[in-house]
Amino acid sequence: MSTDSASSPSRKEKREARAAKAAAELEALRKKQARKSILTVAAVVAVLAVIVGGLVWFSLNRSTDNEIAAPEAGSSEHGLVIGPDDAPHKVVIYEDFLCPYCGEFENASREDLAELAADGKVQVDYRPFVLLDQVGPYSELATSAFAVVQEEAGPEVAKKFHDLLFENQPSESGPFPEAADLVDLAVEAGAEESAVKDRITSLDGKAWADAATKAAADDGVSGTPTILLDGEQFKDGNSYGDIAANLVEQIS
Repeated sequence: MSTDSASSPSRKEKREARAAKAAAELEALRKKQARKSILTVAAVVAVLAVIVGGLVWFSLNRSTDNEIAAPEAGSSEHGLVIGPDDAPHKVVIYEDFLCPYCGEFENASREDLAELAADGKVQVDYRPFVLLDQVGPYSELATSAFAVVQEEAGPEVAKKFHDLLFENQPSESGPFPEAADLVDLAVEAGAEESAVKDRITSLDGKAWADAATKAAADDGVSGTPTILLDGEQFKDGNSYGDIAANLVEQIS
């Protein structure tokens, strides 16, 4: 009998070695798949962020060089006006209730514009329309609800509802409020639930929202917020907070 065979691995040892190798290869494959899954998820998240960010950038910038038709404040059927007709300054604000830059401008300008309007120094015409429908249905829902509240409860309640929509503005990436949430805000603003609930839920203001969107496009508006002061587009500032402050200074 050869002494080499005595020192060779036994069948059992060979089986154990193969099993250990297979286990190591399986573990390596699992780790590779896990890394691949993590990278895939990260890539999807990055793509979604680029898409959403691009839509917001699109909203902010695509009207920069457009020629605006310079409509007079108070001249549209698709707006909400505060301040007297004989005010020395007229401001028109095209906005989308989902646009974060509209929210930034609104938060920075609301109180000052309301005070100046009450003092008779400016007439402000808020003109919401549907721009960010690429993101989801919220812009249409909010604009439709605004139309319903204005028709059923009048301009004072509609202004409060307008303000509450911005105070409770969702992220452009969601999740988005539903019709029932907007009914609650309408009631908080002062509307009768029985008058607005079914109409908000059924998008009864959609025709108004569609007409407001067409009117904005006809005026040459394709980005939000678009702000006009005395018939000229106002873009004085590096942020919408700056623009709001400079606008208020101009009309004070």
